[in-house]
Amino acid sequence: MDYNASAPIDEAVLDTMIDVYRNHIGNADSRTHDYGDQARGIVETARKQVASLLGISTGEVFFTSGATESNNIAIQGLEAYAIQSGKKHIITSSIEHKAVLETVKAMAAKGFEIDIVDPELSGQIDPDKILSKVKESTLLVSLMHVNNETGIIQPIEKIGHSLREKNVLFHIDATQSCGKLVDELRNTPYDMLSFSAHKLRGPQGVGVLVLRKKKYKLPPVKAIMYGGQQEHGIRPGTIPVALVAGCGKACELAEMTYAVNYMKTQAVRECIIGLLNESGIKYSFNGVLEYCVPNTLNICLEGVSSEALMISTKNYCGISNGSACTSKNYSPSYVLTAMGLPTEKIENSVRISWGPDTDINLLKTDFMKLIEIAKMLVQ
Repeated sequence: MDYNASAPIDEAVLDTMIDVYRNHIGNADSRTHDYGDQARGIVETARKQVASLLGISTGEVFFTSGATESNNIAIQGLEAYAIQSGKKHIITSSIEHKAVLETVKAMAAKGFEIDIVDPELSGQIDPDKILSKVKESTLLVSLMHVNNETGIIQPIEKIGHSLREKNVLFHIDATQSCGKLVDELRNTPYDMLSFSAHKLRGPQGVGVLVLRKKKYKLPPVKAIMYGGQQEHGIRPGTIPVALVAGCGKACELAEMTYAVNYMKTQAVRECIIGLLNESGIKYSFNGVLEYCVPNTLNICLEGVSSEALMISTKNYCGISNGSACTSKNYSPSYVLTAMGLPTEKIENSVRISWGPDTDINLLKTDFMKLIEIAKMLVQ
């Protein structure tokens, strides 16, 4: 029940990767033999699969080690252009993943002006608050599509169309939405997009940075590491062919199944809400369900310490109280804090997340155990 941290790999993805590891040993950048040609063909097939899912061209897809690296390239890679153009103002939100928040903090140390917008109590960012911050010197707006802790969908489509008119670069962290909210991403104007394969049942260690072309030109992003000219110089280093193949296969499967997967995850959510209602335990949701993806719930169990609950149920049920990247830090969730929730409520809140392959019968058994333990922990 912690799919937002990492979803289990799909068997078809694993089979694809094993075939590459066993039978295709080349370096995709080797130009002088068939081994390299075969590896390069696998990489380009994966690039087509990613492009097809997102409704973009293959020349706009760049493979990285994951969304954290993609976010860093998207933001740090604009530094030279920012200095040249005089545009050194970045807008983001206080509920972004640390991969964005820490990166913009580093940019602030380099002299960039940073505006950070808080969400509403609903969990959504008000588009008008973002757009009101835009000025002549604004370089970039960077926002996540779906919050990893609350599952709340952000209004990226409205913001994207408005920024296109203002000629401001727009970066979307689509880590929790890629392969799920497919139509929204296809219909949103943006310049850059990041995601990790392991959030959509692909392998860990690989992700994508999308750079959309305008008038046949890519955004003015430069590499932030030095090395070879892999990925057209955007991301140096030997391409991990098997991981890339797994990423591509995960995207292919997502494109085929996203509509039915949406309904499956919605059925799981209805089951969980039903179990909560039947249990008699006092609870509330953090964020408005109307804006929430169907595979995530952030729940406050009144009087139940989230830390105590996680420790007491960890042998059979994986839940969390925030991002895995900050799980070693027991301070209150910065996302829920930014939403304006009181500390007591935050300390009683847990995130649960699931996938279309979640076994509802097993979930019923384990979730009822969780509720029974929660009842014993009520203070």
